[in-house]
Amino acid sequence: MSIPTVSPSSISGEFHPADVAARLDRLVSDRTLPAEFLDTVRAQLDRVALRWKEGTNWQELTWSEYRDRVARLAGGLGELGVGPGDRVLLLLPNRPEFHIVDMAIMFLGATPVSIYVTSSSEQIDHLVRDTGAVVAVVHDRTMLERFRGSTAAREAGVAIVVVDPTDLDDGRLHTLAELEAREPIDLDERITELDPDTAATIIYTSGTTGPSKGVELSHSNVLWAVQSLKVALGDVDLTGKRIVSYLPMAHIAERSTTHYSAAVSGYEVTTCDDPARLAEHLREVRPHLVFGVPRVWEKMRAGVESVLQGDTEKWAQFTDAVIAAGPLRRAVLDGSATDTDRETLDFLDAVAFAPIRAAMGLDEIEIAVTGAAPIPPETVEWFRAVGVPLSEIYGMSESSGPISWSPFGAEAGSVGAVIPGAELQLAEDGEILFRGGNVFVGYLGRPDATAETIDSEGWLHTGDIGVLDEHGHLRIVDRKKELLVTAGGKNVSPANLEAAIRSLPLVAHAIAVGDGRPWVGALVTLDHESLLLWASNRQLGLDDPALLCRHPEVVTEIERGVDEVMARFSRAERVKRILILPDEWAQDSAFLTPTLKLRRRPILAHYAAQLEELYSTTEPVRSDT
Repeated sequence: MSIPTVSPSSISGEFHPADVAARLDRLVSDRTLPAEFLDTVRAQLDRVALRWKEGTNWQELTWSEYRDRVARLAGGLGELGVGPGDRVLLLLPNRPEFHIVDMAIMFLGATPVSIYVTSSSEQIDHLVRDTGAVVAVVHDRTMLERFRGSTAAREAGVAIVVVDPTDLDDGRLHTLAELEAREPIDLDERITELDPDTAATIIYTSGTTGPSKGVELSHSNVLWAVQSLKVALGDVDLTGKRIVSYLPMAHIAERSTTHYSAAVSGYEVTTCDDPARLAEHLREVRPHLVFGVPRVWEKMRAGVESVLQGDTEKWAQFTDAVIAAGPLRRAVLDGSATDTDRETLDFLDAVAFAPIRAAMGLDEIEIAVTGAAPIPPETVEWFRAVGVPLSEIYGMSESSGPISWSPFGAEAGSVGAVIPGAELQLAEDGEILFRGGNVFVGYLGRPDATAETIDSEGWLHTGDIGVLDEHGHLRIVDRKKELLVTAGGKNVSPANLEAAIRSLPLVAHAIAVGDGRPWVGALVTLDHESLLLWASNRQLGLDDPALLCRHPEVVTEIERGVDEVMARFSRAERVKRILILPDEWAQDSAFLTPTLKLRRRPILAHYAAQLEELYSTTEPVRSDT
């Protein structure tokens, strides 16, 4: 790998935390994202900034072309009336236009607010009223119709700009091409008028525990987070590193990773507007950096294992190689590897792992990160064994993304040390408290909620429960409000149980239950694609996922796997009985958020009858566990 191994101890040894904070403050002082963008353009000019696929052909924009389109679009939006303090809604998929539009709005001193492309008209109502938006930029006819269905948008007279006007014949609409045909603004002159303390964006919370709130992030907040992560990486040069943008831009992780960090560090961003095509994009792009929520990594692993399991001999050899490589990779990281260890690892890599990485499109990977939800430690260990340096990051919208991350060397199951320049401590009840220059301005129009979240000393109350190990690395126990309390009074973390069950190759999602019940159970859904391949390899003679979910061999396989992954939990915590559901839960649906987090209350309400079936007997199926 071209990126050196950097440990938290080497960073803290080189910089005292207070020195790092002072350095970060200097880096972001009087700076805005548009100013950083122009610096990057001047340094890159003719290098590729944005790539995307049209049909079978790849298209690209250089940094100078990117800048020119931003200047023209800013001119058009300005003529439309967008100015300092205004808010503009973006209903855009992962396309190059998102980056151009978002940056152009910031150059005008306005605030772009990205919303999920699956948002309903009712959800758009809330966002229009909450932000007071004056303009909306939508991608196509489908998104336009949903926006037009918003009563609030009609009443407010929100101007609409359409990126792809194909088949539209409506003189009342503005098109992106029309706005880009206007006179460009002077970008260098405009950045002198921008205030770093104004909102660079407003990120809306997922609303899993109540109405979504607008998280205001200033330019200073965002840049502080970006620069802190650069320090965590050892200040390596990331210019030209390839990354694929595919997660919703309305989520802080994707927004920060492939938009803000790209503008500062000069990544080459390839946009993928359909997450279902991610695997194809990875193989064609061969990215250096990949961020994915746990389900993305779990599906990649499941795909590899499902194929290999079709050949008993190859599967056995690969499994043995993974088991042997794990401790060798750890020895290399901690500096204890011998020459023999390295030779063995090189051999295993050449014969077993390099072809796997190439098949996944990860053969040039340098930084691999997972976050936004818990991931089973064994999944992290598996990727590290096959040569993908997967690390776990922890953060939230209210911290402009990161709170803790150790890109190299943290143990699986840990989300690393607090990011450079920031502070972290645990409250008496174990709640994680965080303080740094990336802590948000406040919730839009909600001073009461802001005061509940940021105390008088500037500590951000995360609502998560954690523990710190002897190295100062953080482990997340659970959400403070989501702990299960069994009838016996035992507090149980559902998220960690669910992550463990989700590590099973056939499992798509799991929700642990047991609040007020005598023991802990779980509802489980299966990954239908993996299930069909598994059934074909075993010649079960069925191609209906709903029937396979009830097949005795499938049920036995899942129950066996659950028993195995529960072994590392205490007896009182372990899932004692499962119920396999035939359903698939879609991303950004009644049951899952756009980043695949569980919407617990709707799930429990919808499957109330199944829950009663699960607890139809007072004794669990596996009472010995």
